[in-house]
Parts: sequence; structure tokens; C-alpha cells
Amino acid sequence: MRTYDFVAIGVGPFNLGLAALTADLPDVDGVFLEQRAEFDWHPGLMIDGVTIQVPFMADLVTMADPTNRFSFLNYLKQVGRLYPFYIRENFYPLRAEYNEYCKWVAGQLPSIHWNTRVDTVTYDGEAYLVHTAGETYRARKLVLGIGTAPRVPAAVDQGEYVHSADYLPNREKLRGLDSITVIGSGQSAAEIYLDLLNDIETYGYHLSWITRSPRYFPMEYTKLTLEMTSPEYIRYHHGLPLEVRDRLGREQRNLYKGISGDLVDAIYDTLYAKSLHGPVPTTLLTGTALEGVIWDEAEKRYTLALNHAEQGRSFTASTRGLVLATGYAPRVPSFLDPVRDRINWDARGRFDVAVDYAVDVNGNEVFVQNAEEHTHSLTAPDLGMGAYRNSVILKGVTGREIYKIEESIAFQQFGAPKAHIPRTLVTS
Repeated sequence: MRTYDFVAIGVGPFNLGLAALTADLPDVDGVFLEQRAEFDWHPGLMIDGVTIQVPFMADLVTMADPTNRFSFLNYLKQVGRLYPFYIRENFYPLRAEYNEYCKWVAGQLPSIHWNTRVDTVTYDGEAYLVHTAGETYRARKLVLGIGTAPRVPAAVDQGEYVHSADYLPNREKLRGLDSITVIGSGQSAAEIYLDLLNDIETYGYHLSWITRSPRYFPMEYTKLTLEMTSPEYIRYHHGLPLEVRDRLGREQRNLYKGISGDLVDAIYDTLYAKSLHGPVPTTLLTGTALEGVIWDEAEKRYTLALNHAEQGRSFTASTRGLVLATGYAPRVPSFLDPVRDRINWDARGRFDVAVDYAVDVNGNEVFVQNAEEHTHSLTAPDLGMGAYRNSVILKGVTGREIYKIEESIAFQQFGAPKAHIPRTLVTS
């Protein structure tokens, strides 16, 4: 049986980036397994005109290898869109455009095996055996990039709710209802709210947007804050106690789960324009948590139990449509069950991820992509850090630094200094 250097399971943007970075390395033998028939990134959120929240340099390869043929700029050149993109003078690609770019890359990579679902992973004493319905793949290393799963609040366990991941396929059905409520505080909630707001007169529904956040947070995008997406911050955050890391994870959500400032302004401008001829049939509530849900099957209607945190007041709201823009949660795939004893787990049952993204007991066999937010902070889901992480993983897989890994890029220092800071000299 052929033994690969690594098997990568799951092909989202991060493992697709790994496939692109290894495509032209003749001495690196990897295979990528994906259960879907083709690449398609968040198809339920391909709303016309929306952009990704990172600049085009945060593509699959550029931050590891600016000369790579799979860069976003080369994609634009090959499909005849480079000059229009240049004239547009906007660093942020359309989300649909980014998806088309990824499909363009994926279509050139024979190392990706589509329609291949992993059933289980075992270990034969020297290598990992990845079992699928049609074939078994043997490899010395594994790279797990299965992505996250839609998060549904525990209070919502019945009815005909729509998670934001499935918004577009359900949009027409939602438009036919007399009332729609969007729950959530991030970019997806804002995009869906604006999309529904644009057509509110045409379809005649009442539209609500409810978030437990104290305000509609814009994503912080100042340059010194962006230095937190750096190798230095990764090492600093990784070295903190588990309890501190988890607390910071909650406190830092607006740094990467907030709403783009332009979108916040577009929502306000739309509300302002629509209010010219009278009140807009919409309700916006902040600081309000969803605590319970009652679904009336006969009426096809939800009663939402809500609580306003600052006032300590409980109240209810009624809605026909319920959109949960409540994000995504990491998951541990069941196919790892036979090799659980080869993986490090933290006190809360999550992957105990080393600073170099390894999770196995030997520290150089099993690596994860975007399953390490609890250890590596906001850098885990950041598209702009994907190429950096892949450079580190490739070093772990091959034992050598194939793409230069930048270790120090920040002007600021994270954590207390290791040496005495000298007094500033003052001259008179």
C-alpha cells in the first residue's frame, strides 16, 4: 500500500491553501479527501455585493509564497479581471468572487479527491490508515480541516428556523411570511438583516434584529489591534492558562466577529432613506438574550422568551420566521474515535493544540486547521493567517522550513517584559 507523507481531511479554504502550497513540491506527497462533490464556500451566504472581511492578500498562498501561481492576483489575470479589480480600488474581494477563485484553484489540483467521505481513522503501529467507503489511505501524518458546524442555541429545539448557513436557499420562503426575526450580532446577521430590509416594502413583513450584545459592534480594524494576528501574539496567547485564554476568547469577539463599519453605516443609511415616508416596520434590540422558544405548530409561529440584561426585564415576542445568525462551533469528528488515545485533550475535552498546531501525543503527527481558537485566539478562523499556519504545518510534516516562517512582525510586545525597562533619559 502506498504511504503518503500526509492525508488531509476536509477541503475548506485552509486545507485548499495547503493543497495549493504543496502542488509544486515534487518531494511532498499528500492527498486531500473531501466528502462534497466540489468546493463551495458558505453557499448560503452568497448575497449579492457582500465582500470578505480581509484584503485580497489573505488568499490561499500569498502570505506564504507571494510568487505562487495560485495567488488571487494571478486568478484575476487568468480570467481577465485584473484591470477591473485595479480600477475598483477596493482591497476586499466580493465573497462570491473569493469563492470562484477557490474553485479555480481546486479545479487544478489532482491531489484533491472529491466525493470521498472518511469513515474512520486507525493506526497500524507506524502510520495512520484513513478508511473511506471505497479505499484506505495510509499516511505518516494527518491534517484535519473539517471546519466548524452551525451553532444553534439550546433554547431552539423545534420549529422551522433557518441558520444563517442556509439563508439563501430559504430566503424566498422567509419573504412570504408576515414577520421575520434575525438573532445574532456579527457580520452574517447584519448582512441578512440588510438583505431583508432592502425588500421590506415589496413583501410587507415586519423585520426584527435582536442581539445580546450591548450594541451593534463594528469589527475593530485598527493597525495595532491587527498586530494581534501575529506569530508573537499566537505564542503569547498560547502560553496563558486555560481559564485566561477562554475569558479572552469571550472578551475579544468583537475583534473578529463584529460587523464591518461600512455595513453598519449602510444599514443606517437604508433605514434613514426608508423612513422618509413614515416609520419603517422594523425592530432593533440590543442587550437582549434569547432564553426560550415556544413553537406553535398549528400557527407556524414562534414565541420568543427574551431578557434585557441591563434592565433585568423579561418579555416575549412573536415571529413567523426565525433566522439564527449564531455562528459556528468547533467539532471533534467521530472518525477519530479509534485513535483518541493518540491525541492530546484539554480539561474541557477539546483538542490540546500545541503552538505548531499539532494535537497528537508525539507532537508531530496530527495537525489541525481552525480547531484551535481556544489555544491560538482570533487567529484560528482568520483567512489572513491561513498561509502562515500552513507554513508551520508543512514544517511539521516535512521536518524543514519550505516557506519562510516570519517569527517577529509586531512593533508592540505582548505580556510583561522579561528584563528591566530602563528609565527614559531626560535632559534639561
